[in-house]
Amino acid sequence: MDAAQALSEIGYLLRQDTNEVFRAKAFSAAAWSIAVLRPDLDELRRSDKLTSLPGVGAGIAKVVADLIDTGQSRYLDRLRTESGQPARDDESTLDLAAYQGDLHSHTKWSDGRATMLEMAEGAQALGYRYMCVTDHSPRIKVVNGLDAERLLAQSKEMADVQRQVDGLTLLQGIEVDILEDGTLDLPDAVLEILDFVIASPHVKLRQEPAAMTARMLRAVSHPHVDLIGHPTGRRPGSREGASYDFEAVFRAAAENGVAVEIDCDPARMDLSPELARLAAECGCTFALSSDAHAPEEFAYVPMAAWMARRAGISADRIINWSIDNRFKEPPR
Repeated sequence: MDAAQALSEIGYLLRQDTNEVFRAKAFSAAAWSIAVLRPDLDELRRSDKLTSLPGVGAGIAKVVADLIDTGQSRYLDRLRTESGQPARDDESTLDLAAYQGDLHSHTKWSDGRATMLEMAEGAQALGYRYMCVTDHSPRIKVVNGLDAERLLAQSKEMADVQRQVDGLTLLQGIEVDILEDGTLDLPDAVLEILDFVIASPHVKLRQEPAAMTARMLRAVSHPHVDLIGHPTGRRPGSREGASYDFEAVFRAAAENGVAVEIDCDPARMDLSPELARLAAECGCTFALSSDAHAPEEFAYVPMAAWMARRAGISADRIINWSIDNRFKEPPR
């Protein structure tokens, strides 16, 4: 996965420049291809066939060849220097083999592209101990979000799927919208019966900073919220994220035991390594999430684990590396 992680980081750094969005997408696509296909890169290098990989053209092949030949990428090192990234000795060490499960995934119940069973089988194939299904709440109509009635119907399907996947605990959660005033898109009576609640900002991201700060503070203070999803809502190279008093919100999250997310979707990368470092200094815990909408997108997590390492976050601060009591055994 080292090559996939390096290409993913290159894609991320290029996205900071609006003139490099096309190239950034190319590197992210190549990283995804390598992470999912897991090719024998050494053999492809020896036979000069790196460009046979989907998404790997001549330029990206040179970067991959450099990684194979030297163990590092001069291109990535240059981008890190130009962007003012921390020195590499600031990185933490994360054992991805100990990653227990993904807490942010979507299915065809909302805007996912796979069934719950297909997602569960994908997580099972990776050796996960648990997978949390967190389809959307109703606010944004185009994602076909779930109200209380549909959540009940989903829970019945989950019980059936659970019987088909040995060794994997399925959790029913929700990605609930943080509304403009900081309230949530579903009533407490619904949220309190779910296994895991992600509260995410999706709309009105350009609120004035003071109002956005109040909005986020209210969300992290909600008693049923477990995680703040992609906390800025940004899409580097195409959409700026929300601006607010990050330190105040991160400190409130830490005080309330609410984790903050490092969303590994290459189009998001949110929290950024820079903001994640600030959140760590404020005492936050984290979730490293794929935000997968199809089984192959679980590959985003190992591909983008460099984000947490660059922020200096140790495994004991990332909840996916631990097993909460509720994650241990499938329901009977």
